[in-house]
Amino acid sequence: MKIIKIAITTVLAALVLTSCKTTDINRVLEGLGGNQQLSNETVVAGLKQALEVGTKNSVNSTNKPGGFSNNPLIKIAVPDELDNVAGALRKVGLGSYVNNFERQMNRAAEKASGEAKDVFIGAISSMSISDAWGILRGDDNAATNYFREKTQASLERRFQPIITNNMEKVGFYNDYKQLLGAYQKLPFTEKPNMNIEDYVMDETLDGLFTLVAQEEKKIRDNPVARTTELLQKVFSQQ
Repeated sequence: MKIIKIAITTVLAALVLTSCKTTDINRVLEGLGGNQQLSNETVVAGLKQALEVGTKNSVNSTNKPGGFSNNPLIKIAVPDELDNVAGALRKVGLGSYVNNFERQMNRAAEKASGEAKDVFIGAISSMSISDAWGILRGDDNAATNYFREKTQASLERRFQPIITNNMEKVGFYNDYKQLLGAYQKLPFTEKPNMNIEDYVMDETLDGLFTLVAQEEKKIRDNPVARTTELLQKVFSQQ
């Protein structure tokens, strides 16, 4: 029970720093008073609030210019199937085609990632009591695994047309054709065969889940400075 209380207080501290409503925090804190056991309602409410903050932060950090391309952790690189193409073009001074191609993949991912917010919130809203306790008692990536299980298929369905549409909007296909056209002009080359839309979609989802995992780790692991009476009250439960 002590471990559970520590985990809950860490979740609540993260909520404080991310500007959750004071009334919501106080309502959850009521379940932490004294030596009372945590109710199912308290656990679910506190965990849902924390997960909403984490997923919104993840989506907001990607759904903007540079959200993918400026983050080395999730930047979408040239796929392995096109390594030979990229290498050959760079060797002959045509690396700009490769750079444009890579930039447009990341732009498409940045535009599409905003769709994930509603899907994530839906998964949080439908969270059961057993889901909440399982996440709370689980591994460092238990919440991320929960989101993958609950949202992967839905996100793929929503992302497919969005990825394709945004790839058209940002001029991706034009750059892709130029990339392959320049490559095919070189001697002894063959046209690569791959589904580039599926690749961009998979990389977009992997990037989002990577950031969700980061947010989860912050909530679980990072203690905060006890600079307010509220924080002192929270951490007094340890």
